[in-house]
Amino acid sequence: MTITCIIRYEIDPHKKDAFEQYARNWGQAIPRCGADLVGYFAPHEGSTTTAYGIYHIDNLAAYEAYRARLARDPLGEENYRFAQREKFLLREERQFLKLASTPHAAGSKS
Repeated sequence: MTITCIIRYEIDPHKKDAFEQYARNWGQAIPRCGADLVGYFAPHEGSTTTAYGIYHIDNLAAYEAYRARLARDPLGEENYRFAQREKFLLREERQFLKLASTPHAAGSKS
């Protein structure tokens, strides 16, 4: 069963450009380290402080191995340092969810 990790970020609204650079970096490093990246989402309309990162991974054991690879990845290491240095992340929460609506069309009539 695949699980989905949804990371909810609270970001400094004055440093949205820094968050977007952070997201682009993860867009390269995350797939290389073994997760199926859906994407990173920055504020556009509405809240100026809420952003998301979403990816799929096989299970929690695979997640732990992926996180270890990401921590050793050169771009991953630099991105962690970039976030610490620039201080645009105010809060970060992770949730692991499973798809409950599969199969999506079960029971529907055409």
